[in-house]
Amino acid sequence: MKLFYHPDQEAHAPASFLVRGQLTSSPEGPVRAELLAKGLAAAGLALHEPDDVDSPRLRSRLARIHTPRYLNFLETIHARWREMPGASELVMPNVHPCGGGNHYPRHPVGQAGWHLHDMACPIGADSFRGILASAATAQAAAEALIGGHSTTYALCRPPGHHAGPDRAGGFCFLNNSALAATVLREHFSRVAILDIDLHHGNGTQDIFYYRGDVWTGSMHVDPADFYPFFWGGANEEGMGEGLGANVNLPLPLGSDGVAFLEVLEVLIARMEAFRPEAVVIALGLDAHRDDPLAGMTLETADFESVGRRLSRLARPVVLVQEGGYPTERLGDNLAAFMNGFSGG
Repeated sequence: MKLFYHPDQEAHAPASFLVRGQLTSSPEGPVRAELLAKGLAAAGLALHEPDDVDSPRLRSRLARIHTPRYLNFLETIHARWREMPGASELVMPNVHPCGGGNHYPRHPVGQAGWHLHDMACPIGADSFRGILASAATAQAAAEALIGGHSTTYALCRPPGHHAGPDRAGGFCFLNNSALAATVLREHFSRVAILDIDLHHGNGTQDIFYYRGDVWTGSMHVDPADFYPFFWGGANEEGMGEGLGANVNLPLPLGSDGVAFLEVLEVLIARMEAFRPEAVVIALGLDAHRDDPLAGMTLETADFESVGRRLSRLARPVVLVQEGGYPTERLGDNLAAFMNGFSGG
């Protein structure tokens, strides 16, 4: 297995975000990468730095999954925001186009509300460099798989699976898992994204909802009770050419490892029916009982079982890091997963 991480990801480091009406410390910061890297080291795995953070091929691939105006917004919004009198250091929206607003604004405040779906995606002066480095890491892992490695891993933060074609959300700005699948589609005719994060991968779903060449499947806490709330129902199955190529398996809030593994078997069976030639696993570790965004009650040992099961997919796999937030066990959870995945 070849593993990737670019240190420029540390450039995105907002200290706080708004949750339940309170401004609080953000769990999505550089310390996540430190804890995850320690877990990989404990599993005897070493990280490699991608060759570059920005390149024409990365920009071209991102343009296949995100709109031009959104990519321009991410790159330019902080400078334009800071030109406003009295503007805060971080870009944070205070208005959203709820209720069917369809006029795309020119003003930075309006654009922030249009593209930043929630209050978990503040943008700082150096954020875009870190966001792009996260995407470049996913790209490097996918390219290495095409280059001959049977399994690769991308340590990506900020994560990506809540980022849709035209919006950020849930700490996510560029959809790293969708990018990895886009790279793989240049070589494989059928690709699957298997999302095992605690939260529904709504951005990934939106990107591929009308496509039949990339299967998307997500197991997650029922959105009736949990973020992202407005996506992730079992009735969302894709449309047009994508009908049947999107699968959601919601679990009850507080589900344990036994329930998680049972649903994982169902999700894998649904994926196998698609007959993918390569798989992207959107690897969330936030289902652990101690995760600060806890919605399930998995133990560290459960992640080893999950890794062991996924090791038997019998096709090339890119592991893209999604959720999993700072706890004393975060590194242990990744080490346990990797030990199971490597041990089979």
